Amino acid sequence: MTIPQDRRYSKDHEWAQLDGNRIKVGITDYAQDALGDVVFVQLPAIGSAVTEGESFAEVESTKSVSDIYSPASGTVVEVNPSLEAQPELVNTSPYENGWIAVIELSGDFSSLDLMSAEDYATLTQA
Repeated sequence: MTIPQDRRYSKDHEWAQLDGNRIKVGITDYAQDALGDVVFVQLPAIGSAVTEGESFAEVESTKSVSDIYSPASGTVVEVNPSLEAQPELVNTSPYENGWIAVIELSGDFSSLDLMSAEDYATLTQA
């Protein structure tokens, strides 16, 4: 299982990669593996407000439909258009091509309840 060092992770298995006052968000390798084959991603609307810890997207797999929880509060400024035609990118490239959205933060990134790669590795090995 891959856990890139340049991101932070939520207990709900989302990752966040900081870029200025924005974060790119997706689900982890661990999460996509647990979901199975992803067949549809419901993306949030650009311009929508999201709240830390609340559902802002859904991923449908051959096993189930799962909510994706925002790791931060802010505004959705970009979504991944590739997921409409290729939802399987969440499985094949969860950290690069399978990202879900970019959120402009309404607060400080350092205050978010996110784990380091090492802490997330410990969580997923439990």
